[in-house]
Amino acid sequence: MAIAKAERLMNLALCLLGTRRPLSKRELRESIEAYLEAGSDDSFNRMFERDKDDLRELGLVIETVENLDGEVGYLARRDSNRLPPITLDAEEAAALGLAAKVWQQARLAGAASGALQKLRAAGLPEDVDPYEAHGALEPRIPVHEAAFEPLMLACRDRRPVVFDYRKATAAHPEQRHVEPWALECWRGHWYLAGWDRDRGAERVFRLSRITGKVRSRGGAFTAAVPDVVTVRETVASWAGETADRSARIRLRKDAGYPLRARATFVRELGDGWDELEIPYGHGLDAWLVEFGPDVVVLEPAELRADVVDRLRAVAKG
Repeated sequence: MAIAKAERLMNLALCLLGTRRPLSKRELRESIEAYLEAGSDDSFNRMFERDKDDLRELGLVIETVENLDGEVGYLARRDSNRLPPITLDAEEAAALGLAAKVWQQARLAGAASGALQKLRAAGLPEDVDPYEAHGALEPRIPVHEAAFEPLMLACRDRRPVVFDYRKATAAHPEQRHVEPWALECWRGHWYLAGWDRDRGAERVFRLSRITGKVRSRGGAFTAAVPDVVTVRETVASWAGETADRSARIRLRKDAGYPLRARATFVRELGDGWDELEIPYGHGLDAWLVEFGPDVVVLEPAELRADVVDRLRAVAKG
């Protein structure tokens, strides 16, 4: 069975690499003997989708192209699947090892390990151990959201996606059609930047607010991917990092340490509460809601009203 699958994957890879135009599922089925032997269309479709995902996991860049008639085709351009000679010195190998350690607690651990094995085969010095400890730091990036892996693959393969997203101010999620560009972690949360087709504009989505499964869609991107995607800067501006005003809040003792770290003034109120003055900018209301009953907004009035609205939306939903 393993040999048969390996042969099938090799034949599919050769077809995709050898064509100059996108091949449809029908054409690929007629070209590969194992697909011709599939008992039904459903059986073939399941087999093809698994094989396509396996090839992408192995590093083959497969493009999905939709023609004028709406038929979806596939190809793997040679220039997108060719690497220049790789040479790594000890410092570069150590940096790659450190990057691999970051993902040891995430679902990318296997991919990171496999990538290092491929780099060693391509020229990584034999006397360098990428996993050797180079200091006291043991970096970790937690990935708990189920949406992370399918979005990471969609960003890599430039595939549009559809998912249900619940805004902080909404009681119920709504469907979003997105061309994903990049993922970035900021203050313990993962965010996706991409082109929102429904709104015709760039948007940033917090992965913890994605509900249900992330579903891939055929066809190419309709908007150009920018050379630099400023996920962190966008989220920081929403969280008040570029604030030019101040807000006063009450904060429960031994709670809200991120807020305390940003406070410009702290005063003990007694009865287990402190009063803080913190920078106030766009999006601060969404951040304060995360602390639930541990935070009470004193002023300004518009910030207090925004926080109350968000809490009511959460209570409804």
